[in-house]
Amino acid sequence: MTKTAIHVDHIARIEGHGNVHLVIEDGQVKTCEMNVVEPARLFESMVKGRHFSEIPYIASRICGICSASHVVTDLLAIEHIFGIEVSERTKALRDLLVYGSYLQNHATHLFVFAAPDFVGHASVFPLADEAPDLFEQALALKALGNELCTKVGGRSVHPITAVVGGFTHEITADEYLDLAQKMEAMIPFAEATVDLFQSFEVPAIATEGDMLAMVAPDHYAVADARAARFLHAGIEFDPDDVEEHLEEYVVSHSAALFARVRETQQPYFTGALSRLNASWTQLSSQAKVASAKAGVRPPVKNPYFNNLAQAIELVDALEHCSTLCRLLAGEKGGIPGTSRPVSFDICAGKGVGFTEAPRGALFHELELDGEGRVVSASIMTPTAQNVANLEADMRQLAELLIGEGKDEESIRGEVEKLVRAYDPCLSCSVH
Repeated sequence: MTKTAIHVDHIARIEGHGNVHLVIEDGQVKTCEMNVVEPARLFESMVKGRHFSEIPYIASRICGICSASHVVTDLLAIEHIFGIEVSERTKALRDLLVYGSYLQNHATHLFVFAAPDFVGHASVFPLADEAPDLFEQALALKALGNELCTKVGGRSVHPITAVVGGFTHEITADEYLDLAQKMEAMIPFAEATVDLFQSFEVPAIATEGDMLAMVAPDHYAVADARAARFLHAGIEFDPDDVEEHLEEYVVSHSAALFARVRETQQPYFTGALSRLNASWTQLSSQAKVASAKAGVRPPVKNPYFNNLAQAIELVDALEHCSTLCRLLAGEKGGIPGTSRPVSFDICAGKGVGFTEAPRGALFHELELDGEGRVVSASIMTPTAQNVANLEADMRQLAELLIGEGKDEESIRGEVEKLVRAYDPCLSCSVH
């Protein structure tokens, strides 16, 4: 009997700490584990007894990249409990906040974490030396995401202007137009990023798990729809019913909970690739052209293509944010009304907020008492939802590479690429 153990301790170029453990016996994968070794951070316990007004600021500390998504998700949960209907202008600003985090995250992930895998480097530093213009543009795109979050949310991480019912501050029309022009100027680089990642060769695998994404009939939804869909199972549900359809469970080798579709017991994937499959027809015009040019049309099931889907989303985000900024500045009739917080009454209740964070579907469930204090809280982050599907894809990949006669080093390298393609945040997964 031949036995090979492949261990990858502390996978590099991802958020947080995790290990991969593969055992291959006589050409068969016997063990395939993604070990999340982060300690519990206890955010769900931390907010108990706190006033609802504090919760978004506390939850934003779960992640420095996705902080805007955590804030907006909590706001949506609280507003759902209180029966608050916010203005169209507030909805537009929240879209800008979430898309700002897309620009921050996708630019960082694609060029700092993922790209070195495909050009033979162990880190981003040789790439920066070899292609300084490319690297500088990537940093400029990340900086533009920072600027957008700062202008809309009050700072680049952990936004402070987004509150229950609206916003405490808005920038001027001239500042919106300046942002719009910067977004439009960056679109050609985003389109070139799609071409770059389309050119990289990846193993031909197709995830067998389901995919989960927010859906809306008429736009590429990230923060303003209350419909989630498992694409393969065809199950669509309201976020309030998330526990009826999404099952979390414990495994011995991970500090993070795993997740599966309750009805089918299948693992599933959530993230840019899921959104692209769910809402391809709602992409912006330039993003749809870039996607079609790259040969990306649903169904797309290769998990490595999550990188390519993020690149396409960069084009979409820039075009969409430019349009929103021009409307907020008053062009083409604008978005009337105000984003000032609306009045509301505090009441007891339970509700779920739902957004598409950069890395995928994010659910916050809150129960409040009559004084607006938290009785219980539950957070379902994208990475925690993804790890079970990642393990299944790693097993499939390893079996493919074994069948092709690849050596241990090649298998290890491809598995690391796959983990990074998922863009995991293992620190967030334990929340």
